[in-house]
Amino acid sequence: MISALYVEGPPRGAYCGLPDVEVWDESRDARLYAGPWPVVAHPPCQRWGRYWYGGPSAKVRLVRGDDGGCFAAALASVRRWGGVLEHPADSSAWAAHGLIGAPRRSGWVTAGDFLGWTCCVEQGHYGHRARKATWLYAVRCDLPELDWGPSTASVRLDNGFHSAEERRRTVRTGACQRLSKRERASTPPAFRDVLIAMARSARRS
Repeated sequence: MISALYVEGPPRGAYCGLPDVEVWDESRDARLYAGPWPVVAHPPCQRWGRYWYGGPSAKVRLVRGDDGGCFAAALASVRRWGGVLEHPADSSAWAAHGLIGAPRRSGWVTAGDFLGWTCCVEQGHYGHRARKATWLYAVRCDLPELDWGPSTASVRLDNGFHSAEERRRTVRTGACQRLSKRERASTPPAFRDVLIAMARSARRS
């Protein structure tokens, strides 16, 4: 058995209906998870990215890292029960919690906390329409050889463009396609299965 934390619930969630997977969606509040199973954690990332403050059109400036303690709780769950945590590449949550950022192409490296390992992998290798560069943090589980480096997916998820001209140029070159919010946030089944396999391999401390 494993527990999938901070994931979409039924009927459309990627982890729903799978054998031996306990789903902790928004209604269950994964901050309260108390074991005993290894975890796959997808804590919310909005307050840790480039537009943590809400973006150029935000009427109220938000606070960096103000996610209600979700990332901290997910990190604690992975450290206590074993498994893997997923967040967008370059997430400022890594530095805020004393973790070393993952280099883009070199595979697994120590996370700098004497507990976990981290890496950068693009979900485009596993069926996402976007490249979706992702950082993983893993504790006491197998570290698989993943598809490293840039994927061939045609969409980049870089949390927006630096200017209107940059956006127009990207549209002209065909590199920009419209993805819904759900598509951007989705986890491809092949990538989900990699994360589940890692969690299933977790060893108790």
